[in-house]
Amino acid sequence: MVIVADAVRGYLQYLVVERGLAANTVESYERDLRRYAEMLTARGKDDLADVSAVDVAEFRGVLATGDEAHPPLATSSVGRAVVAVRGFHSFARAQGLAADDPAREVAPPTPPSRLPKAITIDQVERLLDAAGSTEDPDPRVLRDRALLEFLYGTGARISEATDLDVDDLDHLAVEPAVKLSGKGGKQRYIPVGRYAVRALDAYLVRGRPALASAAGRAAGKKASPAVFLNARGGRLTRQGAWGILREAADRCGKSEISPHTLRHSFATHLLDGGADIRVVQELLGHASVTTTQVYTLVTVDKLREVYAASHPRAF
Repeated sequence: MVIVADAVRGYLQYLVVERGLAANTVESYERDLRRYAEMLTARGKDDLADVSAVDVAEFRGVLATGDEAHPPLATSSVGRAVVAVRGFHSFARAQGLAADDPAREVAPPTPPSRLPKAITIDQVERLLDAAGSTEDPDPRVLRDRALLEFLYGTGARISEATDLDVDDLDHLAVEPAVKLSGKGGKQRYIPVGRYAVRALDAYLVRGRPALASAAGRAAGKKASPAVFLNARGGRLTRQGAWGILREAADRCGKSEISPHTLRHSFATHLLDGGADIRVVQELLGHASVTTTQVYTLVTVDKLREVYAASHPRAF
Protein backbone atom coordinates (compact mmCIF):
# COMPACT_ATOMS: atom_id res chain seq x y z
CA MET A 1 0.00 0.00 0.00
CA VAL A 2 1.32 3.42 -1.01
CA ILE A 3 -0.20 6.33 0.91
CA VAL A 4 -1.09 9.23 -1.42
CA ALA A 5 0.22 11.89 0.99
CA ASP A 6 3.59 10.10 1.28
CA ALA A 7 3.88 9.83 -2.50
CA VAL A 8 3.08 13.55 -2.84
CA ARG A 9 5.92 14.42 -0.44
CA GLY A 10 8.28 12.28 -2.48
CA TYR A 11 7.21 13.98 -5.69
CA LEU A 12 7.70 17.48 -4.27
CA GLN A 13 11.16 16.52 -3.05
CA TYR A 14 11.93 15.22 -6.54
CA LEU A 15 10.87 18.55 -8.07
CA VAL A 16 13.22 20.44 -5.78
CA VAL A 17 16.25 18.14 -5.81
CA GLU A 18 16.15 16.51 -9.25
CA ARG A 19 14.25 19.00 -11.38
CA GLY A 20 15.46 22.16 -9.64
CA LEU A 21 12.12 23.94 -10.06
CA ALA A 22 11.72 27.44 -8.65
CA ALA A 23 10.45 27.69 -5.08
CA ASN A 24 7.31 29.56 -6.18
CA THR A 25 6.42 26.79 -8.65
CA VAL A 26 6.93 24.06 -6.06
CA GLU A 27 4.79 25.96 -3.54
CA SER A 28 1.97 26.20 -6.08
CA TYR A 29 2.22 22.48 -6.86
CA GLU A 30 2.23 21.70 -3.15
CA ARG A 31 -1.03 23.62 -2.61
CA ASP A 32 -2.68 21.91 -5.58
CA LEU A 33 -1.56 18.42 -4.58
CA ARG A 34 -2.50 18.93 -0.94
CA ARG A 35 -6.03 19.77 -2.05
CA TYR A 36 -6.01 16.76 -4.37
CA ALA A 37 -4.89 14.44 -1.57
CA GLU A 38 -7.57 15.86 0.75
CA MET A 39 -10.25 15.15 -1.84
CA LEU A 40 -9.03 11.57 -2.26
CA THR A 41 -8.98 11.07 1.51
CA ALA A 42 -12.56 12.33 1.73
CA ARG A 43 -13.45 9.62 -0.79
CA GLY A 44 -11.69 6.96 1.28
CA LYS A 45 -8.86 6.63 -1.24
CA ASP A 46 -5.65 6.98 0.76
CA ASP A 47 -4.05 4.16 -1.23
CA LEU A 48 -2.54 5.35 -4.52
CA ALA A 49 -3.63 2.10 -6.19
CA ASP A 50 -7.30 2.97 -5.62
CA VAL A 51 -7.19 6.26 -7.56
CA SER A 52 -8.95 6.20 -10.93
CA ALA A 53 -9.24 8.48 -13.95
CA VAL A 54 -12.73 9.41 -12.73
CA ASP A 55 -11.22 10.80 -9.51
CA VAL A 56 -8.78 12.95 -11.48
CA ALA A 57 -11.48 14.20 -13.86
CA GLU A 58 -13.83 15.03 -11.01
CA PHE A 59 -11.03 16.90 -9.22
CA ARG A 60 -10.59 19.01 -12.33
CA GLY A 61 -14.34 19.68 -12.36
CA VAL A 62 -14.42 20.70 -8.68
CA LEU A 63 -11.58 23.14 -9.23
CA ALA A 64 -13.57 24.86 -11.97
CA THR A 65 -16.91 24.94 -10.16
CA GLY A 66 -15.71 25.38 -6.57
CA ASP A 67 -17.07 23.78 -3.43
CA GLU A 68 -18.07 24.77 0.10
CA ALA A 69 -14.48 25.45 1.12
CA HIS A 70 -13.07 26.87 -2.13
CA PRO A 71 -14.25 29.35 -4.76
CA PRO A 72 -14.02 28.44 -8.47
CA LEU A 73 -10.54 28.80 -9.92
CA ALA A 74 -9.60 30.58 -13.11
CA THR A 75 -8.92 28.39 -16.13
CA SER A 76 -5.18 29.01 -15.84
CA SER A 77 -5.16 27.92 -12.19
CA VAL A 78 -7.19 24.79 -12.99
CA GLY A 79 -4.69 24.02 -15.73
CA ARG A 80 -1.75 24.40 -13.37
CA ALA A 81 -3.39 22.08 -10.82
CA VAL A 82 -4.13 19.42 -13.45
CA VAL A 83 -0.53 19.63 -14.68
CA ALA A 84 0.62 19.11 -11.08
CA VAL A 85 -1.62 16.03 -10.71
CA ARG A 86 -0.54 14.61 -14.07
CA GLY A 87 3.11 15.09 -13.16
CA PHE A 88 2.54 13.44 -9.79
CA HIS A 89 0.92 10.32 -11.24
CA SER A 90 3.51 10.06 -14.01
CA PHE A 91 6.23 10.23 -11.36
CA ALA A 92 4.48 7.61 -9.23
CA ARG A 93 4.26 5.17 -12.15
CA ALA A 94 7.88 5.78 -13.20
CA GLN A 95 9.05 5.13 -9.64
CA GLY A 96 7.07 1.90 -9.37
CA LEU A 97 4.72 3.34 -6.76
CA ALA A 98 1.68 2.61 -8.94
CA ALA A 99 0.97 0.18 -11.73
CA ASP A 100 -1.01 2.67 -13.81
CA ASP A 101 -1.29 6.41 -14.49
CA PRO A 102 -4.94 7.42 -13.96
CA ALA A 103 -4.26 11.05 -14.94
CA ARG A 104 -2.85 10.25 -18.37
CA GLU A 105 -6.12 10.84 -20.23
CA VAL A 106 -7.26 13.87 -18.20
CA ALA A 107 -6.06 16.95 -20.07
CA PRO A 108 -5.83 20.47 -18.60
CA PRO A 109 -8.58 22.84 -19.78
CA THR A 110 -7.79 24.94 -22.82
CA PRO A 111 -7.18 28.51 -21.69
CA PRO A 112 -9.03 31.30 -23.50
CA SER A 113 -6.98 33.16 -26.06
CA ARG A 114 -5.86 36.42 -24.51
CA LEU A 115 -3.67 39.09 -26.01
CA PRO A 116 -1.23 40.82 -23.65
CA LYS A 117 -2.39 44.30 -22.66
CA ALA A 118 0.17 47.00 -23.35
CA ILE A 119 -0.15 50.72 -22.69
CA THR A 120 1.06 53.51 -24.96
CA ILE A 121 4.43 55.20 -24.62
CA ASP A 122 2.71 58.36 -23.34
CA GLN A 123 0.87 56.31 -20.71
CA VAL A 124 4.15 54.67 -19.67
CA GLU A 125 5.71 58.10 -19.20
CA ARG A 126 2.77 59.27 -17.10
CA LEU A 127 3.02 56.13 -14.98
CA LEU A 128 6.74 56.67 -14.41
CA ASP A 129 6.23 60.32 -13.52
CA ALA A 130 3.50 59.30 -11.07
CA ALA A 131 6.07 57.17 -9.22
CA GLY A 132 8.08 60.31 -8.43
CA SER A 133 11.16 62.22 -9.50
CA THR A 134 14.82 61.19 -9.46
CA GLU A 135 15.45 64.51 -7.70
CA ASP A 136 13.15 63.72 -4.77
CA PRO A 137 14.97 63.48 -1.40
CA ASP A 138 12.69 60.67 -0.17
CA PRO A 139 14.59 57.34 -0.57
CA ARG A 140 11.34 55.45 -1.13
CA VAL A 141 10.40 57.73 -4.01
CA LEU A 142 13.83 57.18 -5.58
CA ARG A 143 13.34 53.43 -5.16
CA ASP A 144 9.87 53.48 -6.69
CA ARG A 145 10.98 55.45 -9.74
CA ALA A 146 14.03 53.22 -10.21
CA LEU A 147 11.93 50.07 -9.92
CA LEU A 148 9.38 51.11 -12.55
CA GLU A 149 12.05 52.51 -14.89
CA PHE A 150 13.90 49.20 -14.52
CA LEU A 151 10.81 47.08 -15.23
CA TYR A 152 9.95 49.00 -18.39
CA GLY A 153 13.57 49.46 -19.48
CA THR A 154 14.44 45.75 -19.29
CA GLY A 155 11.12 43.89 -19.63
CA ALA A 156 11.94 42.04 -16.40
CA ARG A 157 9.29 40.16 -14.46
CA ILE A 158 8.55 41.69 -11.06
CA SER A 159 10.01 38.60 -9.37
CA GLU A 160 13.21 39.04 -11.39
CA ALA A 161 13.49 42.63 -10.18
CA THR A 162 12.89 41.80 -6.53
CA ASP A 163 15.35 38.87 -6.72
CA LEU A 164 18.02 41.19 -8.12
CA ASP A 165 21.18 41.66 -6.02
CA VAL A 166 23.60 44.57 -6.25
CA ASP A 167 26.25 42.22 -7.66
CA ASP A 168 23.95 41.51 -10.62
CA LEU A 169 24.15 45.12 -11.76
CA ASP A 170 26.69 46.32 -14.26
CA HIS A 171 24.87 49.59 -14.85
CA LEU A 172 27.97 51.80 -14.65
CA ALA A 173 29.76 49.98 -17.46
CA VAL A 174 30.36 51.52 -20.87
CA GLU A 175 27.51 49.38 -22.18
CA PRO A 176 25.10 49.12 -19.20
CA ALA A 177 23.65 45.66 -18.64
CA VAL A 178 22.05 43.57 -15.92
CA LYS A 179 22.03 39.85 -15.19
CA LEU A 180 18.51 38.48 -14.64
CA SER A 181 17.57 35.05 -13.30
CA GLY A 182 14.37 33.90 -14.97
CA LYS A 183 12.14 30.84 -14.77
CA GLY A 184 13.93 27.61 -14.00
CA GLY A 185 17.03 29.53 -12.92
CA LYS A 186 17.88 30.44 -16.54
CA GLN A 187 20.08 33.54 -16.60
CA ARG A 188 20.31 36.21 -19.26
CA TYR A 189 22.04 39.57 -19.70
CA ILE A 190 19.83 42.49 -20.65
CA PRO A 191 20.94 45.97 -21.78
CA VAL A 192 19.69 48.83 -19.60
CA GLY A 193 18.65 52.13 -21.19
CA ARG A 194 19.92 55.51 -20.01
CA TYR A 195 16.64 56.51 -18.35
CA ALA A 196 16.71 53.40 -16.17
CA VAL A 197 20.44 53.86 -15.53
CA ARG A 198 19.84 57.43 -14.38
CA ALA A 199 17.03 56.36 -12.04
CA LEU A 200 19.12 53.48 -10.66
CA ASP A 201 22.08 55.81 -10.09
CA ALA A 202 19.92 58.24 -8.13
CA TYR A 203 18.45 55.43 -6.03
CA LEU A 204 21.71 53.55 -5.38
CA VAL A 205 23.62 56.70 -4.44
CA ARG A 206 21.00 58.64 -2.48
CA GLY A 207 18.13 56.24 -1.73
CA ARG A 208 19.32 52.72 -1.06
CA PRO A 209 21.91 53.65 1.62
CA ALA A 210 19.18 55.35 3.65
CA LEU A 211 16.93 52.29 3.38
CA ALA A 212 19.83 49.94 4.15
CA SER A 213 20.61 51.87 7.33
CA ALA A 214 17.22 50.77 8.68
CA ALA A 215 18.55 47.21 8.72
CA GLY A 216 21.68 48.42 10.49
CA ARG A 217 19.59 49.90 13.27
CA ALA A 218 18.06 46.49 13.96
CA ALA A 219 20.33 44.67 16.42
CA GLY A 220 22.23 41.86 14.73
CA LYS A 221 20.41 42.19 11.42
CA LYS A 222 22.57 41.56 8.38
CA ALA A 223 22.34 44.01 5.47
CA SER A 224 20.43 42.65 2.49
CA PRO A 225 22.29 42.27 -0.84
CA ALA A 226 19.05 43.13 -2.71
CA VAL A 227 18.95 46.09 -5.08
CA PHE A 228 15.41 47.05 -4.14
CA LEU A 229 14.86 47.36 -0.38
CA ASN A 230 11.76 47.89 1.71
CA ALA A 231 11.39 50.55 4.40
CA ARG A 232 12.98 48.21 7.00
CA GLY A 233 16.07 47.59 4.89
CA GLY A 234 15.07 44.07 3.83
CA ARG A 235 14.48 42.75 0.32
CA LEU A 236 11.40 44.21 -1.34
CA THR A 237 8.82 41.45 -1.89
CA ARG A 238 6.82 40.85 -5.07
CA GLN A 239 3.73 42.04 -3.18
CA GLY A 240 5.57 45.21 -2.16
CA ALA A 241 6.68 45.86 -5.74
CA TRP A 242 3.13 45.28 -6.99
CA GLY A 243 1.91 47.77 -4.39
CA ILE A 244 4.34 50.39 -5.72
CA LEU A 245 3.08 49.85 -9.26
CA ARG A 246 -0.56 49.97 -8.15
CA GLU A 247 -0.08 53.26 -6.27
CA ALA A 248 1.58 54.89 -9.28
CA ALA A 249 -1.16 53.54 -11.55
CA ASP A 250 -3.87 54.96 -9.31
CA ARG A 251 -2.17 58.37 -9.27
CA CYS A 252 -2.07 58.55 -13.07
CA GLY A 253 -5.60 57.23 -13.54
CA LYS A 254 -4.65 53.80 -14.94
CA SER A 255 -5.91 51.54 -12.17
CA GLU A 256 -6.31 48.57 -14.55
CA ILE A 257 -2.54 48.19 -14.91
CA SER A 258 -1.30 44.75 -13.80
CA PRO A 259 2.15 43.55 -12.69
CA HIS A 260 2.92 42.34 -16.22
CA THR A 261 1.81 45.54 -17.98
CA LEU A 262 5.27 47.10 -18.21
CA ARG A 263 6.72 43.81 -19.50
CA HIS A 264 3.96 43.57 -22.13
CA SER A 265 4.54 47.20 -23.09
CA PHE A 266 8.31 46.66 -23.32
CA ALA A 267 7.84 43.82 -25.82
CA THR A 268 5.10 45.52 -27.83
CA HIS A 269 7.00 48.81 -28.18
CA LEU A 270 10.15 46.95 -29.29
CA LEU A 271 8.23 45.13 -32.04
CA ASP A 272 6.46 48.34 -33.05
CA GLY A 273 9.91 49.90 -33.37
CA GLY A 274 11.09 47.18 -35.75
CA ALA A 275 12.90 44.78 -33.40
CA ASP A 276 13.34 41.20 -34.59
CA ILE A 277 11.05 38.77 -32.77
CA ARG A 278 13.94 36.47 -31.82
CA VAL A 279 15.77 39.38 -30.20
CA VAL A 280 12.62 40.14 -28.20
CA GLN A 281 12.41 36.45 -27.29
CA GLU A 282 15.93 36.58 -25.82
CA LEU A 283 15.23 39.81 -23.96
CA LEU A 284 12.06 38.40 -22.40
CA GLY A 285 13.73 35.10 -21.53
CA HIS A 286 11.15 32.98 -23.36
CA ALA A 287 12.24 29.39 -23.97
CA SER A 288 10.29 29.26 -27.24
CA VAL A 289 9.64 31.94 -29.84
CA THR A 290 6.05 30.70 -29.94
CA THR A 291 5.46 32.38 -26.58
CA THR A 292 6.80 35.66 -27.94
CA GLN A 293 4.71 35.51 -31.11
CA VAL A 294 1.57 36.51 -29.20
CA TYR A 295 2.98 40.04 -29.17
CA THR A 296 3.04 40.11 -32.97
CA LEU A 297 -0.75 39.73 -32.90
CA VAL A 298 -0.94 42.97 -30.94
CA THR A 299 1.16 44.82 -33.50
CA VAL A 300 -0.87 43.35 -36.38
CA ASP A 301 -4.00 44.73 -34.73
CA LYS A 302 -2.35 48.13 -34.60
CA LEU A 303 -1.37 47.92 -38.28
CA ARG A 304 -4.94 46.97 -39.15
CA GLU A 305 -6.29 50.01 -37.28
CA VAL A 306 -3.85 52.35 -39.02
CA TYR A 307 -4.66 50.83 -42.42
CA ALA A 308 -8.40 51.17 -41.85
CA ALA A 309 -8.04 54.78 -40.79
CA SER A 310 -5.55 55.85 -43.45
CA HIS A 311 -5.96 53.94 -46.70
CA PRO A 312 -8.40 55.58 -49.15
CA ARG A 313 -9.78 52.23 -50.30
CA ALA A 314 -9.79 50.38 -47.00
CA PHE A 315 -13.59 50.40 -47.01
